[in-house]
Amino acid sequence: MKSYRHLLLSLGLCAALSGAQAAEFVVKDIQVDGLQRLSAGTVFNYLPVQAGATISEKDYPEIIRALFKTGFFTDVNLERNGNVLVVTVTERPAISEVLIEGNQDISTDDLKKALMQVGLAEGRVFDRSLLDKVEQELLQQYYSRGRYAVQIKSQVQPLERNRVAITITISEGTVASIRQINIVGNKAFTEKELVGLLQSSTSGWLSFFTKDDQYAKQKLAADIETLRSFYLDRGYLKFNVDSTPVSITPDKKDVYITINITEGEPFIIETVQLTGDFGVVAESELRDLIDIKPGETFSRTKLT
Repeated sequence: MKSYRHLLLSLGLCAALSGAQAAEFVVKDIQVDGLQRLSAGTVFNYLPVQAGATISEKDYPEIIRALFKTGFFTDVNLERNGNVLVVTVTERPAISEVLIEGNQDISTDDLKKALMQVGLAEGRVFDRSLLDKVEQELLQQYYSRGRYAVQIKSQVQPLERNRVAITITISEGTVASIRQINIVGNKAFTEKELVGLLQSSTSGWLSFFTKDDQYAKQKLAADIETLRSFYLDRGYLKFNVDSTPVSITPDKKDVYITINITEGEPFIIETVQLTGDFGVVAESELRDLIDIKPGETFSRTKLT
């Protein structure tokens, strides 16, 4: 029986403590500690509570979330000192300057404009995770230009007054050369004929001047449209480029391009009909102006 009473006493004490912690109080004043650059007024603008409000510790998570949502702080803590709500914050540092070194393929102005659009610029609040994302995006931009050997390193130097200087160093490397282009799935036309249509090309004796052997994602996209137009002009309305895998050599200097296609069958024009109000012009006269005839293979160029 003594154990039972002891258990009841313990439970009662816990309940009393829990009730005390969750007790409501009227906020007489709000004190903000830890500010370095921001003003207390800025914090008050984002606080979902003000002097005179009745709150308890149950409201703390909502208040903390509201301040974290601003992106200004790395840490937020709330305490009660009598009827004073004490808000202690740790500010994120401000970006003093952004330096970019080693870039040639992409201009510094273009890079800084892109960085400014995502919030990585002088005067903005520094966020390490944002810088990491910027590094990955820069890598993708250089990859799309065929620079698979690119290396990007960033350095964050702390400065006085809770500021940082960011230096982004880029080693662009060389543009990967196209070692081989394979077209798979072609039946009506030879691979040599199709490859000859493309801007992308393997290395030749003029490649040093024309740069046609340098891989670029945009150039490959244009080549795909060239192939599509070629087939559509010859009646292959169901032509499709299924995939374009690009393989990179271990030294990241050469690439192998494979273009997988499905040709389909060529479409033959059975009939040509004119509809609409021709006015005073005879239908026969209009037909003479049309460059497509029944029995011919469909051509998108003739239609347009």
